[in-house]
Amino acid sequence: MSMSMTGRQKILIAAICLTPVIIGIALVAGSSAERSSPLSFRKVGLVQISDVILSSDAVIKQLRSFREDASIAGVLLRIDSPGGASAPSQEIFSEVMRYRAIRKPVVVSVGNMAASGGYYIASASTRIFANQSSITGSIGAIVEFPQYYKLLDKIGVSLNVIKAGTFKDMGSPQRQMSKEDRALMQGIVDDIHEQFIRDVCTARSMPIASIRPIADGRIMTGAQALKVGLVDTLGTYEDALSYLKSSLGIPAKTPVVEKKRRESFLRNIIFGELAERFPFLKNSYAPAGSYFLFQAGL
Repeated sequence: MSMSMTGRQKILIAAICLTPVIIGIALVAGSSAERSSPLSFRKVGLVQISDVILSSDAVIKQLRSFREDASIAGVLLRIDSPGGASAPSQEIFSEVMRYRAIRKPVVVSVGNMAASGGYYIASASTRIFANQSSITGSIGAIVEFPQYYKLLDKIGVSLNVIKAGTFKDMGSPQRQMSKEDRALMQGIVDDIHEQFIRDVCTARSMPIASIRPIADGRIMTGAQALKVGLVDTLGTYEDALSYLKSSLGIPAKTPVVEKKRRESFLRNIIFGELAERFPFLKNSYAPAGSYFLFQAGL
């Protein structure tokens, strides 16, 4: 009886000692299988672009995080924006284009609007979904200079300017724009417009000849954009999400994750609740510069 108990004890001790080894082997094997299987990517990233685009930092941070995250199979980019500043729009466009190098799809879902800079960004995606009545297009560039020199003349206020360089005060609101000023600025805006056209053509694999006739700043509905090749499919947010999951071969219940920067309480008050009551506040903080922006209703 004593010898039998000793034998059982030896077996039990051996089993306890071997258990960590067995678990370790199982974990390594499971990890290897998971890395090799496309079904191990169980998440879809969600990035949202809304309102006027004045900065690219927050959006690029989210896109880069998802691009470098091996657990993210693809990204759904929801755009509801009239566009915004040219350089931030181009920076986000470039970040979306980087997804192509790693063959990770980015599918765009257009909400109410993806116009001008919003469309610029969308064009870099793998596929664009838009609702029939979504507003898109508006391929153009704009620079505006307010002028109040006539008002200053009426109230007897003037400004002395000492400058080095003919165009140093170009666009000053205190004087009328000269013909030379206008010609120089027109050349800049035309060049930025051509950048827009070339990038859309490259991203969408479309000849310039097919884009140029509609790249005059005009807006169009999703249904009209489909006919001229600016969008790929008419559909909702859910349609775009379903397509993305299906094209990746992942289950319909695959979770969607979003990494959103928390806005400060003060910013939410100023540009959230107050902007809803006083829409002019949305544009009151826009910096100077060139814009890919559709302005109606802003």
